Amino acid sequence: MSEEKEKKKVEVEDAEEIKQILGVVSKEVPALIRSIIASVFSEEAGRDMGKAAGAFYKELKNSGMPDETAVKMTENYISVFTSLGEVMKKAVSGQKGAKGDELGEEISRKIKEKIAEKRREKHDEKEEEDED
Repeated sequence: MSEEKEKKKVEVEDAEEIKQILGVVSKEVPALIRSIIASVFSEEAGRDMGKAAGAFYKELKNSGMPDETAVKMTENYISVFTSLGEVMKKAVSGQKGAKGDELGEEISRKIKEKIAEKRREKHDEKEEEDED
């Protein structure tokens, strides 16, 4: 088989592999995020968050923190959870922000790196076979 035909064969195999990867990612990731959101915003999660915030506030007060500071710190503590929930909601709804775009670019870059790595490995294997 000519080198050009071999290269095209490898490109087709790589394209099929990317198609499979993206198919899994497009189906599995949104389902995973929805599941996480459901667990974060469940009644039980709300109770747990309330208990955690109460315990956090209590520990701050027990350590001698002034009321105003303890309340502010507890509000910030809770905002971490609500901010995380908002980020996940945006991810599921498809809204993009700077971070979403950066993540997409990073995933694309990593996929391209893996493809190039596989091509090099296949090329090296072919060269070794040709030498034998």
